[in-house]
Amino acid sequence: MSACLASSAYALSVDWRLALEHAINRLQRIDGANLGLLYISDRFSPHAAQMIERLRAATGIEHWVGATGIGVLGTGEAEIDAPAVSLLTCRLPTDSFRVFSGRKPLPRDFASFGALVHGDPATPDMSELVQDMSSKVRGNCLCGGLASARHMPLHFADAALQGGLSGVAFDERIRLVTAVSQGCIALPGSWRVTASDENAIVELDGRPALKVFREAIGPALGADLQRAARNLRVGLRNEESGPTGFAVRPITDFDLRAGALSINEQVAEGQELVFVRQDANSAAEDFRRTLARLRQACPEPPVAGIYISCAGRGGALFDSDDSEVAMIAEVFDQLPLAGFFSAGEIASNRLYGLTGVLTLLF
Repeated sequence: MSACLASSAYALSVDWRLALEHAINRLQRIDGANLGLLYISDRFSPHAAQMIERLRAATGIEHWVGATGIGVLGTGEAEIDAPAVSLLTCRLPTDSFRVFSGRKPLPRDFASFGALVHGDPATPDMSELVQDMSSKVRGNCLCGGLASARHMPLHFADAALQGGLSGVAFDERIRLVTAVSQGCIALPGSWRVTASDENAIVELDGRPALKVFREAIGPALGADLQRAARNLRVGLRNEESGPTGFAVRPITDFDLRAGALSINEQVAEGQELVFVRQDANSAAEDFRRTLARLRQACPEPPVAGIYISCAGRGGALFDSDDSEVAMIAEVFDQLPLAGFFSAGEIASNRLYGLTGVLTLLF
């Protein structure tokens, strides 16, 4: 039997007060609710502290975590570049969680089996912070995302914060199940980098990388490299690739003279890679398969969900900004859901990009 109860609400308004009040009024009241999730449009960043205080007064919930986003989402609703608020409130067993941040570190005597984290994308060592936080989670379930904003990204952990990483850790009574959707389908074959120069992949299995790439993607795309760069990505395999098996990186340049291609990450010799297709059809196919796997992994019906999607997805990748939450609703009917469009997604011990991370709470 589930250890918690939850309710979610989503509201739009150009006035942050109205958006917040509408969301509060749409929440189902839960006696004893003690943890809240808050995701707000980056347009409301200057009012984040006031919003947290209003939520405390209106709900009686002391602890709030979350982030700003260039778009936020809720049950069946999502929109990028819109002034919105998304809330999720939960009643958890007493002392089953701890809110933490750089100001208030996680207590050493708290046994963390899972954690939801948010961070500042401007933090230079974020990947290392994610790995360090993952090492503190005994159940190996770390999930979350980086705040996104045009001017002032914020994350929340009982206060509005800039810099670093914050979140909420759960003990073994709270179960989290997380899945990552890369939004792409791997093409046949895999190769090993045999020569590289920082971000440039020079040789694959001893052959010019660009020649291998053209053979793998076929003559039509191989003759139009600009189109290929828009629709294809490189998937890097390594020990830290997380549950999806590879980390997707966009192709940033082709060097016809050297026969090389570049991505936005340094590449090491000996690293294995695949080429992947990323478009609306492959993204929807991958997301539906991810949801099906997640459904099969559920020990019982989930109480709530947190969905964090890359700001580069939404309507830029699918039919509309709310396509992903619509697919979630098809599989997990009436699931209380909150989340946002992020500047980076977190799952296990890795920081991702261009992915969707769905976490279910039990």
